[in-house]
Amino acid sequence: MSGPHDFDFFHGEWEVRHRRRTDFLDPDSDWEEFPATSRCLPLFEGAANIDEIDMPHLGSKGLTLRLFDPEARVWSLNWSSSRSGRLFPPVVGRFEGGRGEFHGDDTHDGEDVRVRFVWSGVSATAARWEQAFSLDGGQTWLTNWTMEFRRPAVT
Repeated sequence: MSGPHDFDFFHGEWEVRHRRRTDFLDPDSDWEEFPATSRCLPLFEGAANIDEIDMPHLGSKGLTLRLFDPEARVWSLNWSSSRSGRLFPPVVGRFEGGRGEFHGDDTHDGEDVRVRFVWSGVSATAARWEQAFSLDGGQTWLTNWTMEFRRPAVT
C-alpha cells in the first residue's frame, strides 16, 4: 500500500541517462539519448518532495512537485518545464510491490493523450522512470521517454 515515504529513495543528488523518442506519438521515430543531473528535496516530513532536473542537451530544466494524499493514499505528480513555466496536468497513482504507476490526461501536439508514469527498479542507488502515451484511452501504450537514475560516484 502506498504511503507518505514512497519517494524517500529519491531524495538527494542523481545522475540521469535519458532516452526519448524524437516524436512522442510515432512508434517508428528515432531515439535520442543524453545525460542530465537531478536533485530532490523532501518536504512535509516526506509526504511531499520537489526535484529539479537540469537537461543542458534540451536547453531547459524541469521540476516535479509530488504530493501524497493521506486520505486517498495516492500521490499526485505535477510537472513543469522551464520552457513553458506552467504546470502540466498531474498524474495520480500509487506504489504497489515496489512499482509506482501514475495516470493522467493531457494533450500533446494537439492530440488528447492518456499519460502513464512508471517508477521501477527502486533502490538507494538506482531507479528507473518511464513515460508512455496512449491515444486510445489506455488500451495501448507507446513508451516515449525513459530515465535511468544513478547516484553520483563519490570522489
